[in-house]
Amino acid sequence: MKRTFLGLSIACALPAIAVAADFSPTLKQPLADHVYWGDTHLHTMYSTDAGMIGNNLSPDDALRFAKGETVTSSLGMRARLRQPLDFLVVADHAENLGLPVLIRESNPELLKEPWGKAVHDLVKAGKGWQAYAKWGMEGMAKGKDPMPNPKLVRIAWEDIVEQVDQHNQPGRFTAFHGFEWTSTVGAANLHRNVIFRDGKDKALQVLPLSTFDTNDPERLWDYLETYEQKTGGKVLAIPHNGNISQGLMFDDVTLTDKRPLDKAYAERRMRWEPLYEVTQIKGDGETHPALSATDEFADFYTWDKGDFGFSAKTADMLPREYARSALKRGLAYEEKLGANPFQFGMIGATDSHTGLASAEEDNFFGKFTGVEPGAGERRYTDPVIQDRRPGNQGEITMQHYKAMAGGLAGIWAHENTREALWDAMARKEVYASTGTRLTVRVFAGQDFSADDLNRSDFAANGYAKGVPMGGQLQADAGKPAPMLLIQALREPDGANLDRIQVIKGWLDSNGAQQEQVYDVAWSGERKPDANGKLPAVGNTVNVEQASYRNSIGAPMLQAAWRDPDFDPQQRAFYYVRVLEIPTPSWLAYDRKQFGLPLPADAQLVLQERAYTSPVWIAPR
Repeated sequence: MKRTFLGLSIACALPAIAVAADFSPTLKQPLADHVYWGDTHLHTMYSTDAGMIGNNLSPDDALRFAKGETVTSSLGMRARLRQPLDFLVVADHAENLGLPVLIRESNPELLKEPWGKAVHDLVKAGKGWQAYAKWGMEGMAKGKDPMPNPKLVRIAWEDIVEQVDQHNQPGRFTAFHGFEWTSTVGAANLHRNVIFRDGKDKALQVLPLSTFDTNDPERLWDYLETYEQKTGGKVLAIPHNGNISQGLMFDDVTLTDKRPLDKAYAERRMRWEPLYEVTQIKGDGETHPALSATDEFADFYTWDKGDFGFSAKTADMLPREYARSALKRGLAYEEKLGANPFQFGMIGATDSHTGLASAEEDNFFGKFTGVEPGAGERRYTDPVIQDRRPGNQGEITMQHYKAMAGGLAGIWAHENTREALWDAMARKEVYASTGTRLTVRVFAGQDFSADDLNRSDFAANGYAKGVPMGGQLQADAGKPAPMLLIQALREPDGANLDRIQVIKGWLDSNGAQQEQVYDVAWSGERKPDANGKLPAVGNTVNVEQASYRNSIGAPMLQAAWRDPDFDPQQRAFYYVRVLEIPTPSWLAYDRKQFGLPLPADAQLVLQERAYTSPVWIAPR
């Protein structure tokens, strides 16, 4: 062969070597071997219900904070995450998107609109709350856009998309384009966060859909379908807070025409909404104590008093609001229709309106700017939901001290890119955390043995012989009951683990919906009592010092668990719940830091937890 070097032609001979075309195994099949942490639901000053009431942080600020930089909060306090996030979705409300920013800039296009000039003048006169109330009463309460000018939406959307795109760093940090579609039927919550897989070239080909356009989720799905057809891109939506939906989130009839759910509806819903945001600031939505009476951990940050302030909760609404109940009802629908409308994976998010995705108990900046650290007693007494019924006594008011400092989404993927993370969300290989970053991995299959739990190629073997969280397993009656291989590891600087539980839901031989909670691994030498109840792990929390010790619990737990009650003819699902040992809540940290009085029923100790996406078992 001839080589040219410094202009000289040199003849040389090399021995022939046989080289495999693809040496690296990940070229053939990328392995989802890493968990990435982030928030799919954060609001900045571009959301009217944030920017009009004091949020001064832009998407740029929010993304810098998520990447680990120090920023200054809207109330002037320096803030930083202990550990950066891997991804973030800036999901500002689509309804009059960017109105607070347009007002601050005295945007000429805004001032052409009589209504826009009116709210602008109120804000500039120092009457921001009056302007916000005007928007609420004349816009959101009526479900009608008080300023239907797409040019204004385009200005804000382009601004957000540009800021987000500048922070996307494939392999290091993922900044997703997205928005929140804020459907509020009456005062019931049917909100969805829309997340694009694509870059700005495709995201800018559309404008965000708002509740002023439609409040029907089926019309949102039309919008998502149109986007994909128009751009060749990909998009999905994530519902949240069914606990404030008054039974509408997982209803048995469609929203507008009240027709019973059919196969086409079930398939469309799971095509566009593969996930559910099961835990966040406005309460935990895994299950309710009235629905899971034998589950001792069911009552966790339960927000169950009513909607957004205009009607109280009734018991018949609960089964159509919580994730576990919806998953069970989904099995019944699949038996009846041949498709499951509620076959969703589970994630957590913050829903913070401060621009700060802070889900840590000792670093919680609150739901809104007005309840950030340093806001005084208002941080606890502010009504996130205010009872607005005539003659009320505040029975359905929910004050901020009842808020959670959570949650987060864990995504199993092979790399930190929009494409890899979005694809993992679409296939439901995700799990929810209430704020800590404990690692949880689950595989299910009928060909596993207990020895597979400790293999060096645990994940590769899991994919080869079973399915991961979010998958579906076809039960073979000629094989043993499915085995779940479960590994859980605490956050490096976090609390030890109490236990691993498997939650099973199934249809019995009569078609009735059943559930069972199994303790499958736990720390210490505890033993279940005669009724199968495992003793509590203990409690090392010093409430006065807002501290705890890892002298109880275990840094890692694992289990190779086979269902002792398996019936291959029954439809079922399994998901894993991992509990940490008790730790101080954000209120305990607040009390130590600020010394302010707290309500008598303030929760000072909690057990953080994670919920994995289910694995579904389908009989052959």
